Amino acid sequence: MEFQLLGPVSINGSDGPLPIGPAKRRSLLAMLLLRAGRAVSVDTLTEVLWDEEPPQHARTVIQGHVWRLRGLLAQADAESYGVRLTTLGGAYHLDLPETLLDAHRFEELVALGRRADDPGDRAALLDEALALWQGPALASAYPSPLLRSAAYSLEEARLEAVELLADAYADAGQYERAARLLRPETGAHPLRESLAAGLVRVLHRADRSSEALEVYHATRRVLADELGVAPGADLSAAYACALGPGTTPRTPAPTGPARSAVAVRAEPPEYASARHSPSLLPRAPRAFHGRGAESAALSEACAGSDGPVVVVTGPAGVGKTALALHWAEAHRTAFPDGTLHADLRGFSDAPDAEPDELLREFLSALGVPPRRVPESAAAAGTLFRELTAQRRLLVVLDNARTSAQVRPLLPAGPGCVTVVTSRTGLTGLVASDAARVVPIDVLGAEDSVALLARVLGAARTDAEPDAARRVAELCGGLPLALRVAAARLAARPDWSLATLADRLSCEYQRLALLAAEDIGVASALRLTTAHLPADAARHFAALGHHPGLHVDRFSAAALAGGTPLEAAVALDRLVAAHLLTETGPDRYELHDLVRLYARGLDHDPAARDAARLRLYDHCVATALAAVEVAEPGGEPAFVLPEDHRQPVAVRDFTSREEALGWFAAERDDLALIAAAARAAGRPERAWRIAVTQWPFVVWRVRSDWAPTLEAALADTRACADPYAESRVLTLLGWVLTEEGRTEEALARLRAAPGLAARAGDVLGEATALVNLAVALLGDAGDAERLSAARDACTRALRLATAADDAHTRMLALQHLARIHLTAGRHQEAFDAAEEALGLGPEHEAVSRRVLLHTWQGEALLGLGEREAGARRLAEAAREAEETGYDEGAVTSLDALLRVAPPADRPDLRRRHAAARARIRERQVC
Repeated sequence: MEFQLLGPVSINGSDGPLPIGPAKRRSLLAMLLLRAGRAVSVDTLTEVLWDEEPPQHARTVIQGHVWRLRGLLAQADAESYGVRLTTLGGAYHLDLPETLLDAHRFEELVALGRRADDPGDRAALLDEALALWQGPALASAYPSPLLRSAAYSLEEARLEAVELLADAYADAGQYERAARLLRPETGAHPLRESLAAGLVRVLHRADRSSEALEVYHATRRVLADELGVAPGADLSAAYACALGPGTTPRTPAPTGPARSAVAVRAEPPEYASARHSPSLLPRAPRAFHGRGAESAALSEACAGSDGPVVVVTGPAGVGKTALALHWAEAHRTAFPDGTLHADLRGFSDAPDAEPDELLREFLSALGVPPRRVPESAAAAGTLFRELTAQRRLLVVLDNARTSAQVRPLLPAGPGCVTVVTSRTGLTGLVASDAARVVPIDVLGAEDSVALLARVLGAARTDAEPDAARRVAELCGGLPLALRVAAARLAARPDWSLATLADRLSCEYQRLALLAAEDIGVASALRLTTAHLPADAARHFAALGHHPGLHVDRFSAAALAGGTPLEAAVALDRLVAAHLLTETGPDRYELHDLVRLYARGLDHDPAARDAARLRLYDHCVATALAAVEVAEPGGEPAFVLPEDHRQPVAVRDFTSREEALGWFAAERDDLALIAAAARAAGRPERAWRIAVTQWPFVVWRVRSDWAPTLEAALADTRACADPYAESRVLTLLGWVLTEEGRTEEALARLRAAPGLAARAGDVLGEATALVNLAVALLGDAGDAERLSAARDACTRALRLATAADDAHTRMLALQHLARIHLTAGRHQEAFDAAEEALGLGPEHEAVSRRVLLHTWQGEALLGLGEREAGARRLAEAAREAEETGYDEGAVTSLDALLRVAPPADRPDLRRRHAAARARIRERQVC
């Protein structure tokens, strides 16, 4: 087993890479690995996973990620390698042998290399260390500030190792090899003087002094342009060495992408004598801020000598054009033959720009007389490619909608670079021209406030830092929205930032406030949606009716009234247009401002109500499908309303884990959807959406379910439906019992059986009586309550038997067995458990079978059959542990510890403590 940080965060097991999951789970794993052997607090992990305000249930999300990682490690038999992921109070601790972590092995090899006397040995060790790198450190993790800082430190260590290896090669007289190592690193890190100094030295020692001087002058210019400083002592000393005796400097070649080694077509002779160096770049937007990582990615993508094409892509208003123009301005000197620019008008009110029109502009800028410009686009394109075949040009093609718009305008020279901006990914251009994609997303919280300050003035943002952060949050980090918000404040000096934040808080006027003259978020989004295919546009408008945070193809299909296949195609289109973000397999979310825009597209109240009703019924149908897999054979949670519409298709669940995982992932959205149903006057849907989550309620009973169920109870009373009220009271009472709020539980549970009886709900009455018995049994020392619990369970058993419902009968017998056991009636307890086990089908819940075996084991002990009782308890504990039912394991091990031989007790205590620790971990929230 191997853990990797030097590249994508990954775990390699004996059978290959393990499926870790989404970026935030990888981020959590990365922080645990970076601090291996030390406790990492939940607060630190929250900071790692969310740059801005974490979600309300951040702790639960973290707990879920840890649970998934622990299961993944268990499947890979990580414990046999000495790997353990444990919980320590409010923190997590990952313990593993240091040799399993590539970052530690890298550090050890570099340390050994530093100490090696022989240059060959030193080089071998450092080469082995650098071979561990599989790409940028922490590449697949979520780029939070903590992880960015860690990645920067690891990259610094890598560059130091590169420099040490180059020195080792040079000490061994392998100057060419040292130069090959340093050349690409110097290009990738032009401001790192130590790399440049090393390259100058080895080139000089390899009798390539003129190239050494080129490297020095190129670095000197970059330092002057970017930082306004002169070369330091180390680089200056290397330069002086290169100027020493025996050096014959040649005229340095212009900076920029190197020429290709292959032959290119000569320019047409009539234009070769007068090479124009045009500069068609428009003025870059002022107050540009941030985007350091994106600029670096753009520089990296533009590096090379094969005429790279780079697509800067992102949603409307995110600042693609600003980034491209600022980058082009900063790198203008790298393109001595000029810079060309064209607005393709792919997302504007004007018609798309015609290729022949743009080619005429380009050819004229390159010195072709107007009378010599070909009339046809094909001929003009041929001449453009001939003219650019030997030039080093930068071509910026802004606002492209399709790859077909771009292809005629691509230069031919291997030293040319083309930067395209688009709201789509232009995958066709990736396929046809090996275009490299640089995605750009919204700004983080800190950069958003800084951009506000750049446009508005730091004095106003510094005076109201909290309000500035709130405005930035309501703008969703979208640069266009931030600039318009700043403009609105600049035009109203009497407004405070707090005033604007209060106004932006109102969703109905937010988009109107984020518009200034011809610039605004809504108008930018309108231009994006105007070019969508009809079906994608219809699905986008339907998504505006979703009250939750996430959608999948099934919920999108329900909203649009179509099929999941149609929805999947539409969602892919919306992702390509950057109107949706895909956060996981078949899981999408909308930016807040995009959601508001979509919500305003459909003004028909009847269409909105119909779409949401389909969504409510989709939620209920999907949850029932998950219940059937999570708790097979159980009594339905409720009957469906008469006007329920079954969706065209419902998600399939293949395992209990998958079903419960769906409930966990959708809990927040289901709460928002239930609230929307309540507000829309659909209480009969709202309470069902809440109650149908009961398997997840049972699994995470201490996760604050009471408020959800209290709201559902109010819904049932709004329906004046005793059936519904008894169902919710039964579940709510059980939750309160588990939370230790026994008297509150009893107050609700005593009303539930009568309501169920009034509604003719026999099985609901039986279940309510069982839950009432459980609450009464909470005070086992009270003989009166114990007798009442036995009576309630006996009544429930009679009702279930009369209804011929094996599941509810088994439930009643299970709890009756426990009541008899508490009362010291061991034979009756054993018989009740035996009868229950005889009723259960093979797929009956493991938890129930484990508890029944436990009650039988305790009953046998009470009857004096010590050996048989211990054997039954051991079987129950083993099954509970094998299936992950920790509560049952604790119960059976508690009983087993009382009768086990002294030699067996240490192992039993260890297993008992481990199960309790897992329960505490799930209850951290």
